[in-house]
Amino acid sequence: MNWHAIHAIYHFEMARTWRTLAQSIASPVISTSLYFIVFGSAIGSRMQTIDGVSYGAYIVPGLVMLSILTQSISNASFGIYMPRFSGTIYEILSAPISAMEIVIGFVGAAASKSIILGVLILATARLFVDYSIAQPLWMIAFLVLTSVTFSLLGFIIGVWADGFEKLQVVPLLIITPLTFLGGSFYSINMLPPLWQTVSLFNPVLYLVSGFRWSFYEASDIGVGISLGVTFGFMLVCLLVIGWIFRTGYRIKT
Repeated sequence: MNWHAIHAIYHFEMARTWRTLAQSIASPVISTSLYFIVFGSAIGSRMQTIDGVSYGAYIVPGLVMLSILTQSISNASFGIYMPRFSGTIYEILSAPISAMEIVIGFVGAAASKSIILGVLILATARLFVDYSIAQPLWMIAFLVLTSVTFSLLGFIIGVWADGFEKLQVVPLLIITPLTFLGGSFYSINMLPPLWQTVSLFNPVLYLVSGFRWSFYEASDIGVGISLGVTFGFMLVCLLVIGWIFRTGYRIKT
């Protein structure tokens, strides 16, 4: 394992984050804080408890997931797209570094940014609502697993995209709507039976439910199923990335 090469890619990507703190960290934290103000404080005070949890506290895991999913994809897709756009990807491919090491460097940096962002949002949430974490180790596990999985998806999108517009298509038109409809702001038990069944086909529901369980030990989906779906999605992403490097799809051309 070429750890020097991995560190070089990782360090370069993380350095870009520190140079753009307002865009990479401050903007998502401020946006999420507005959700806490509107939904947690203003609307939450008029809502009934859900599974014995106040509404303001109930939406904390969902809002963290909303930020992690979108930021993981954005960071990873932009990270691999820019070398393709500028042509420096050929220097990386010609270096003595394997496909696995390239993925570890780019995906590791994107996941690290998302984890840092998730921790900052959790700390910010304390300013607005009072919440508890019943299973902190499981919370960390879901936080890391989700960040890595969707950073892998972002890597795929960054290879697939042939323009800056396409980098925003999946996060804005697919991931964000799925997150809003995946139980971030409500329990699917509040929906009519038909829409409860439809919601079960939303993969984001399993991520949000598993993450929420680590906070309050209550969720719409069993934690085992949530873990299984997340690992399954990660495996699919790894298989697609393996195919990309094996065929050179939009990397060597």
